[in-house]
Amino acid sequence: MSLQDVLVPDIGNFDSVDVIEVLVKAGDTIAKDDSLVTVESDKASMDIPAPFAGVVKEVKLNVGDKIAQGHLILTLEAGSATSGTQAAEAKAPVAPTPLSVPKEAIAATIPEPSRPAPEPPKQVQPAHQPLPVGESIVINGGKTSHASPSVRKFARELGVNLAFVKGSAPKNRITQADVQAFVKSELAKPRSENMGAGLGSLATLPMPVIDFSQFGDIETKPLSRIKKISGANLHRNWVTAPHVTQFDQADITDLEDFRKSMQADAEKRGVKLTMLAFLIKASVNALKAYPSFNSSLSPDGDSLILKNYFNIGFACDTPDGLVVPVVKDVQQKDVLDIARDLGELSIKARERKLKVEEMQGGCFTISSLGGIGGTMFTPIINCPEVAILGISRSSMQPVFDHKTKAFEPRLILPMSLSYDHRVVDGADGARFTSHMRMMLSDVRRLLL
Repeated sequence: MSLQDVLVPDIGNFDSVDVIEVLVKAGDTIAKDDSLVTVESDKASMDIPAPFAGVVKEVKLNVGDKIAQGHLILTLEAGSATSGTQAAEAKAPVAPTPLSVPKEAIAATIPEPSRPAPEPPKQVQPAHQPLPVGESIVINGGKTSHASPSVRKFARELGVNLAFVKGSAPKNRITQADVQAFVKSELAKPRSENMGAGLGSLATLPMPVIDFSQFGDIETKPLSRIKKISGANLHRNWVTAPHVTQFDQADITDLEDFRKSMQADAEKRGVKLTMLAFLIKASVNALKAYPSFNSSLSPDGDSLILKNYFNIGFACDTPDGLVVPVVKDVQQKDVLDIARDLGELSIKARERKLKVEEMQGGCFTISSLGGIGGTMFTPIINCPEVAILGISRSSMQPVFDHKTKAFEPRLILPMSLSYDHRVVDGADGARFTSHMRMMLSDVRRLLL
């Protein structure tokens, strides 16, 4: 037995190539032609095979290294491994020598080789037939499949996990056509199915596990139950619905003056009249004008369910996290009725007294951050709804008046409308925000 250095062989006209996969580790027993590492150039990927059998003593490179011809890959204790490949090499001019014959006798009859010769193969049946050079094993539902470097590269570019792909070639080998067929079948599935358990095949890499205490003092605080639930729902909604956000601004100067003028009447009825009540009223008017926003996709994704009722949810910030109570039958209520419902539901949310049915049945959601700050943001759709309106802080801005040919101070409200692009196209998104802008800019329209 002797230690041998395994170097990078001639890899063609490349100054260097990237190591994208290390296939062995120290202590592994390998056979001649077993793949050691996978390298990739700007044109192709390939495996570098072992020049002889043995036991890996030390791997000298890592994933991400750039290597060239002559670079040290690993050190190998030669002559320590047996495999079916060696059995094929047993065909030689000299007849096979029985294992019981002393090594001295073998050395006397076989000329001295230019490099250490491997031991004669033991008569052991290999666990599986050796792979063609450059292929690797993929475990697929308990089955063993083969995939070449070029197919693995193609799958990586598409974000496909080969463990979910069924090979059609001999010995379950996965071809490029198999990967293409798998991607087509995944894309053909309804989104509700495709984005659930099936996501494992197209999922992103898992987050790295990091010990943050190595960088300084830390404190671990468990998430509230509401944040755990809402976080999972928000993630599902974000990856399920292709979001597009339309931004616009509304001049609410006159509306704000009107709201303030109604405060006394509202207080007599025990109601706090906020801008959100007017926004809910305006959104119902817009939903009636553009019914596709008041809809949901069917579970199979083949049809649109249009709703003839108008229940508006509003995002409510609580100490435990975000909840979305729903104001029911808004089309039958005036702004004071809506304001009363908003006040009662908000108190229940903060006191953790909301009933399940008070958070169900929403058609459209409004998320208002105007009381906190910000200019614009992208709200996440509350699926199975298809749109959500985000409201930011209003501010006084100079607006040019074409009649007076002068700038006037006006109160401007930023709006951010996110919608599901499978249901709503960009033109209707712009029409919806334009409709909202007109409703909020002219109190007379809003009260019709």
